[in-house]
Amino acid sequence: MDTTDLPLPAAAMRPAPAASGRSQTVILLNPHAGGGRAARLKRPLEDSLSSAAERPMLFVSHDAALARRIVDALPAGSRVIVIGGDGSVSQLLPSLVAGGHVLGVVPLGSGNDTAHALGLGRMGWRAALDHALQARPSPIDLGEVRWANARGFEQHGLFISSLCAGFDAAVTQHALGLPRWLKGKPRYLGATLLELLALRQFDLRAVIEGRAVHAGPVLLASTLNTSSYGAGMPMAPGATIDDGQLDLLLADGMGLARVLGLLPRMLAGRHLGQPGVLHQRFARLGLKAGTPTPLAADGEFLGEAVDIEVSVRPGALLAVRNRETT
Repeated sequence: MDTTDLPLPAAAMRPAPAASGRSQTVILLNPHAGGGRAARLKRPLEDSLSSAAERPMLFVSHDAALARRIVDALPAGSRVIVIGGDGSVSQLLPSLVAGGHVLGVVPLGSGNDTAHALGLGRMGWRAALDHALQARPSPIDLGEVRWANARGFEQHGLFISSLCAGFDAAVTQHALGLPRWLKGKPRYLGATLLELLALRQFDLRAVIEGRAVHAGPVLLASTLNTSSYGAGMPMAPGATIDDGQLDLLLADGMGLARVLGLLPRMLAGRHLGQPGVLHQRFARLGLKAGTPTPLAADGEFLGEAVDIEVSVRPGALLAVRNRETT
């Protein structure tokens, strides 16, 4: 079994050349995923893959930039299997799209909403790995975001599961500072409680396909490509990852009593249709913030923004799915 622990010298980080540029299969293991649980999978992975006829190279990547360089060096149309969570997948999206690569996922992160949307959430790692290695891929949508901060500095990115502005992005920021042993939904709920202590309101104007749908205080404005985020919260129960649309969930500015009444409904997926909750599918969305507003994508905090443009990229990525559960 070929195994490489990163970081390495630049020349050593390149996968072995394929004959005539033929596509390859590589496995990227994020040892920090799942609060460090993924690191313990290295030896079982090596044992599991040792008998494979065409053994893929396993990279244990401690650094996102180096992982992207591995993917950038692959021949077009290669298969990249990511062992980790939403953040591990999200950081590779530009390289995956640019190379026309196939994404396979072995869910082992604190948040696995992408894996659930792909029908892989209930698979053990061995079954998920076998599926990622062998199954035929199909196209899925991605979200694209462009944003500017208060100083006018513009940035651009892709997301596969969710983009959050306001309360949920602030929760993501809090979650980054919580102890590593707190994982999954408890971690998200703990961060939520911290943000509830402040219960900030954010002044946003939302425009969908050129039509204003909201102007004024909001608690949150979240865009979903998957039906859940925040480690399994079913925020957009009808959302699918291949329908050519994204789902906007916007909650008006509200007091603590209403928020506390709404949160249990959100956890159960019964919040749609409640007073002050707007849900609408779209292809293009514009958000204008009165003051700098927290922004996060796929569980990763992006900073603060005042001007945000969101659009869908239909069928932008090939991914391995489990059609039996999607």
